[in-house]
Amino acid sequence: MTDNHQEMFPVVDEEGNITGAATRGECHNGSKLLHPVVHLHVFNSRGELFLQKRPEWKDIQPGKWDTAVGGHIDLGESVDIALRREVREELGITDFTPQPLTHYVFESARERELVFCFKTVYDGKVCPSEELDGGRFWPLDEIRRHLGQGVFTPNFESEFARLKF
Repeated sequence: MTDNHQEMFPVVDEEGNITGAATRGECHNGSKLLHPVVHLHVFNSRGELFLQKRPEWKDIQPGKWDTAVGGHIDLGESVDIALRREVREELGITDFTPQPLTHYVFESARERELVFCFKTVYDGKVCPSEELDGGRFWPLDEIRRHLGQGVFTPNFESEFARLKF
C-alpha cells in the first residue's frame, strides 16, 4: 500500500476558509500549503486512550504510535463528514458522539496542517483497518512515561501536551 499523491486536498487559511486546492504530494513536499485534517481521541470509560500504530509504508512518521484517528479533509468535504468517514475507515466505528476540543495549526519540516481536534468516549469494538498497523488502549501514565522517546509522532506528543490529558 502507498498514499495516493494525486489525492486533492483543499488549501485553507488559518480560519479554515478554502483558498485553493493542491494534491497530497504538493501538500507534503515541503511547500507548507496549509491543509485541513481531523483528529479524534478515543477514550474508553476507564480513561485509557486508544492509539493507532502507523504502518511502515506511510509517507509521514512511519512505524510511530499516533492519535486514534487522523485524516485529511477531502476537497468538498465538511469537517463533520470527514471526521465520520475517517473514523469509519480507520477504526470501523460508526456510532460515536464527537466532542470538539480545539483547532490549531501544526507545522513540521514537510507540511502545515489546520487540525480540527475532537474526543469521544467509546467502549465498543474497535477494528483497525489495513490503513493502520493495529492499535490499542494506553493508560495515560504509560503514555507519559514514553513521551520524548521516539515512540509517538511529534504531532501526537505536541497535541497531548496542548490538550493536557
